[in-house]
Amino acid sequence: MKPSHRKCALTLMMLVALAACDRESSTAVPEQAATSPAAAEPAAGVELVDVMETTPDYVIGISYPQSAARYPALAAEMKRYAEAARADLMRAVEARRQRQPTGEGSEGSTMYDLSLTFTEVFDSPDLVAYAADGSSYTGGAHGNPLLARFVWLPREDRRLTAEALVPQEAGWQAIANHVREQLYTALSQRIDADDLAPAERAEVVRGASRMIEEGTVADPENYSEFEPVGGPGGRVTGLRFVFAPYQVGPYSDGTQTVEVPASVLLPHVAPEYRGLFAGGL
Repeated sequence: MKPSHRKCALTLMMLVALAACDRESSTAVPEQAATSPAAAEPAAGVELVDVMETTPDYVIGISYPQSAARYPALAAEMKRYAEAARADLMRAVEARRQRQPTGEGSEGSTMYDLSLTFTEVFDSPDLVAYAADGSSYTGGAHGNPLLARFVWLPREDRRLTAEALVPQEAGWQAIANHVREQLYTALSQRIDADDLAPAERAEVVRGASRMIEEGTVADPENYSEFEPVGGPGGRVTGLRFVFAPYQVGPYSDGTQTVEVPASVLLPHVAPEYRGLFAGGL
């Protein structure tokens, strides 16, 4: 994207986000903080305040769902994630300022940006989940994706991790087999739609297959970003595993997801969590 186009797109994004903030929450701009009377009260000292910051050489937009403030420890984790992303951006901004003053040359004219949105994706008395999605641009052909999932056990006030949910290697092998099969099916469908020449098709398949195999190794670290799929009565009917660009495919394929049904998961879920699933205890 040309710098001028990127700047216009970011300006539009910020205007849209500002309108949403006026309806739902307060908006804070560093050095000129403004608090909306309609903002939710902070819970136990954790304040989830949307951020909009525009300068000549960078833009930051971060938005939170105020429902997360019901769980202070969860809200703190979400805020730490956002602040770490912001800190990374500001280090890049400062490094560029050292190399080249703002507005001088082609690099100085390109606006850096951070866009990050947290959304509620699951809510029940026993389990809640929030998604963090966005990107950070600090030069180059495209932005760096930002992706995280926060799955929370309200009654225990702690995060549910992939390692705790499925503690045995055999379980991850079963999950990996299912995920790999679905990713290969999606890959085949994309390639068929592109109508590639045989030689090009073979090259694309070879490269994508390598990424799928490496990105789906039966290791919980590869499946750390997941969200519950809801069913009747707030029970979980499956898990949606989320893979950032480059993990199981090229950047052009974007974020990919695969749903694994409870029937595949339940034999391998730790006993204390089976009651969360439809068909569990």
